[in-house]
Amino acid sequence: MTDTPRLHSAGTTAPLDAARGLRPLIEREAAQAEALGRLTDPVVNALHEAGLFGIWVPAPLGGAELSPRELIAVFEELSYADPSTGWVVMATTLENGTAGAYLGDDAVEHIFKGPRTPLIAGQGTRPGTAVRRDGGFLLSGQWGFASGMLHAQYAHSLAAVEATGETRICVTPIEDVTMLGNWDVLGLRATGSIDYAIHEAYVPESYTHVFSLDEPLRGGAIYRLGLLDQALICHSGWALGVGRRLLDELARHAGARAGRPGQLAGSDAFHAGFARAEAGFRAARALVHQTWDEAERALDAGRALDVRQETMVRLALNHATSTVADVAGFVHASGGTAAVRDGLIQRLVRDVHTGAAHITSGPQALQECGRELAGLAPGERWELFALREA
Repeated sequence: MTDTPRLHSAGTTAPLDAARGLRPLIEREAAQAEALGRLTDPVVNALHEAGLFGIWVPAPLGGAELSPRELIAVFEELSYADPSTGWVVMATTLENGTAGAYLGDDAVEHIFKGPRTPLIAGQGTRPGTAVRRDGGFLLSGQWGFASGMLHAQYAHSLAAVEATGETRICVTPIEDVTMLGNWDVLGLRATGSIDYAIHEAYVPESYTHVFSLDEPLRGGAIYRLGLLDQALICHSGWALGVGRRLLDELARHAGARAGRPGQLAGSDAFHAGFARAEAGFRAARALVHQTWDEAERALDAGRALDVRQETMVRLALNHATSTVADVAGFVHASGGTAAVRDGLIQRLVRDVHTGAAHITSGPQALQECGRELAGLAPGERWELFALREA
């Protein structure tokens, strides 16, 4: 009898402590990163040296293979320091981890052979095309929102196989990628989430995996979530980190002006509004952690998430994101010139509203959550962001 794969735990706070230790550097570099449209070299190098790009990589490949709640804590910390840094790390570590868990042996032996964890970046929602050829595929297409691509060594791209329509993730060397730019945006500017194209790049089958795969070749229980449910971990941690920073910055702003006539610190309306924002944020954070605690228990018992648990991880993310967007609105309305002029509060507000537009937090998932919770989807199961007949 084989043991049930369980969630791996690093058994230490080292990744979280490392993320906390990098906060001063990340904060110092954030303005320059926004101006450059990518993270600065000192930050990327420090993240590598701290091993933070390996937190999702399967333990057999030398990664930390953190549990969902451990990952959320690291993403919270990095996103508190700078939303763009947290976003790049969550996106690339997800793709590093799923590549290590699902790609074939030949691919993994080549990709993960160096002293540094490689950075894999790309796009996994809008497919290009893959044509079967000589034991692999010819990959072509154009993709957008490739967060972290400007730092990557490999691209992770969704493609539909021409003959069958099956969707696969294809991992290709960065040399096969044509960078198209087009990241002229309101917020999250330093993520460098550019458009890119690939034209007839040969991809050996070992460097691909079925998009919906949820049985890993390496690693433990977290990879049985499948790629989409793992992505929900990323965005949940990101939202919580940025939401906490918004409230802390507004409190600092108000406190610095206490005692002056007509300032926020003396306003009863502000006091009540801040209390509501704090309560809403803490409740949303509690829902995220409660939901992932229950998900971890299921995985450790050898079960897949049931339909209600899949509903709840989607709902917890959607609720956290919308709550943090509301918090950003309150902070912007209360921050006066600090929220209008270029600076940290303005950047946080812009970053939140950009991040809230991500498909994982969109209205379709919320509507489907409501349908399932109301008992109106009997016999249906989740496929991406919609419920379908099983």
